[in-house]
Amino acid sequence: MPGTLYLVATPIGNYEDITARALSVLRSVDLIVYEERREGERLMRHFGIDKPVETLNEHNEAAATHVILRLLDGGNSVALVSDCGTPVFSDPGRLLVRKAIGRNITIVPIPGASSLMPALTVSGFPIDQFLFYGWLSPKRERRRAELRKLVSERRTIVLMDTPYRLLSLLADLAEAFGDARRICIAFNLTMPDERIFHGTAAGLYKALSAKPLKGEFVVVLEGAAHDSKHAG
Repeated sequence: MPGTLYLVATPIGNYEDITARALSVLRSVDLIVYEERREGERLMRHFGIDKPVETLNEHNEAAATHVILRLLDGGNSVALVSDCGTPVFSDPGRLLVRKAIGRNITIVPIPGASSLMPALTVSGFPIDQFLFYGWLSPKRERRRAELRKLVSERRTIVLMDTPYRLLSLLADLAEAFGDARRICIAFNLTMPDERIFHGTAAGLYKALSAKPLKGEFVVVLEGAAHDSKHAG
């Protein structure tokens, strides 16, 4: 009988955000699959968990998926974790999940900390409907073209990017959306230096240029339907 694949959400920064269920699963499985070994080992060491491990990331996804499926087929239980947050969501693992579904392997999601919902709730924008656009292109011209396509989007928009691109993203947002569109930046959520910024892209670019921040962030962008209400 095949084993069970657990998709275990882990803290996005503050280790106190791990759930009791996640710890129970991690302690009970036969194998833990990390995205990156160093990050995974740090987390497991913190909680005193010692289990056999594999890694699955963008560099070895196909080969690692084959190995993990063979172990699942053999009746082993496996927990997949990403560097932080929910595995598969903006992280490797979709191939493993898709092939596990094809083999009728039981898959159990273990929910936990997320940067998406806290950023949305603290933005103050409507979130009954929103567009998770996710990661923009790292190439500036393509990124700007993507942003221009979003100008008429009426729903609240969620964007993510790498820590060192916050200022360049703000500059591109100011160029694409002008001064009327409000944004919220949720910076280093759950961490001691967590900051929440509200304003416009141009205003926040000016404010943060003097002392650039480096850390994880989520940008929440007001939808087009609200521009005229706040202009001026």
